[in-house]
Amino acid sequence: MIRPAARHTIAAAGLALALLSPVALRANDSSAELKSGGLVLTRDPAVEMRSEDLFISAKAVRVRYRFANTSPRPVTILVAFPMPDITIEGEDDNISVPTQDPVNFLDFHTTVDGRAVAAQVEQKVFARGVDRTAYLRALGVPLAPHLQATNTVLDALPKAKRDEIIRLGLGQIMEYDAGKGWERHLYATWTLKTTYFWRQTFPAGREIVVEHRYRPSVGETAGTSWGADYFRKDPQYVRLRAHYCVDDGFLKAIAATPHRADVEFAPYTEQRIEYILSTGANWKAPIGDFHMVIDKGDADSLVSFCGQGVRKIGPTQFEVRYRDFTPRQEVSVLILKRMNGATP
Repeated sequence: MIRPAARHTIAAAGLALALLSPVALRANDSSAELKSGGLVLTRDPAVEMRSEDLFISAKAVRVRYRFANTSPRPVTILVAFPMPDITIEGEDDNISVPTQDPVNFLDFHTTVDGRAVAAQVEQKVFARGVDRTAYLRALGVPLAPHLQATNTVLDALPKAKRDEIIRLGLGQIMEYDAGKGWERHLYATWTLKTTYFWRQTFPAGREIVVEHRYRPSVGETAGTSWGADYFRKDPQYVRLRAHYCVDDGFLKAIAATPHRADVEFAPYTEQRIEYILSTGANWKAPIGDFHMVIDKGDADSLVSFCGQGVRKIGPTQFEVRYRDFTPRQEVSVLILKRMNGATP
C-alpha cells in the first residue's frame, strides 16, 4: 500500500510479479486475478470508521472494522459488498475464481457484533452496455459466465436462440479438436455484476464491530520473468516495479536463488492479489487506526507490496500501522512461491 508521502518495500522478504515469458505461457498455464475490496457504506456524516484491521493472504482476506455513530440518534444506512465483476471476452480467458458457487463465488461471510448477517444479493448481466439479466433468466440460462454449466445450457438452446445470443454480444462460438474431431460450442462473453447488501442500524453514541471474510481471487502463473535479463527491457518493467514496489534487494534475492545454470528463469511461480482500499476514504473522518497484515504463505516465498514502516512480525507475516489514515491507492501484493523440488 502507498501512503501519500512515502513508500517502503520489503527488501529482505522480496517479491515477484507474474509476467509471461516471451515463450508465451498458454492460457491454461496462467490465471488472472480479480480486484476485490472491503465494505462500501452509503456515506453519512454521523458514522466514522474508528479502526480497520485487514489481513491479506492467498487463502483468505479478513477485515474487522469498528464503526461509531457520533450523533445523538440511531442511523440506518445501506451497507454493500461489491463482488469483483466477472467478464469473459475470449475463449482463452482464464480468470481465478476460488469457488464454483455461481452467486457467492468468493465465499463471502459477514458478522455484526459477532452475529451473522443475512445479506441480500443482486446479480446483473451486461453485454455491450445493455442489461440482459431478464433476457437470460427468461431463457433459463445461469448468470455466471465463467462456469462450464452455463456454457452447457447455452449449447443446448435452439439454433435461433443461439444466433440471437451471438448477435446481442452475449456469446461467441468456440471451435477446437480435443481428439474427437472438430467441435463447435457456444460460450458466454458477458459481464456479471454481483453485490451483497443489507441495511445496518448504527446505535446512537456507541461503536459496533463489523467483520467479513472471503477467499480472494489470486492471479497465478506457472513461472516468473522476474530476475530474467530480457525482462528488464520489457516496456512494462518500470511500471510493474512501481506497482508492486519491487526494489533492488528483492531482485538480488531472486538472483541469489539457486537454479540450473542453463535456465534463465528463477524457480518460482507467482501469485498476485489486488485489494481495493480507496473506498475507505468515504468517511466523516480519516480511519483512526489502520492495521494491515500481509501473509506470504510459506517461509521460503518472496513477497513485495507498497507501504510505509513495514515490520516483519513472523516467518511469513508483515504489518503496517497508520494513524488518521485516508487511503488513496489500492493494495497490490506479489508473491513468489518456490517450485516443488527446487533447492531451498
